[in-house]
Amino acid sequence: MNYKMIVTLLMIILVVVFTVQNAAVVTVTFLVWNIEISRALLIFLVLFIGIIIGWLSRSHVKR
Repeated sequence: MNYKMIVTLLMIILVVVFTVQNAAVVTVTFLVWNIEISRALLIFLVLFIGIIIGWLSRSHVKR
């Protein structure tokens, strides 16, 4: 196996372990809404939002 495949398999294993360990349902309250979502999905969602905000602010600063 090559280097990229080994790294990819390790990352997939880490994501699966993380997801299994954080499968508990949490309640998120935002203004008047209450949403029940798994903790792992919430962490990935917040990470994705942070990446998008960073990407947008970086492109704005470059101009």
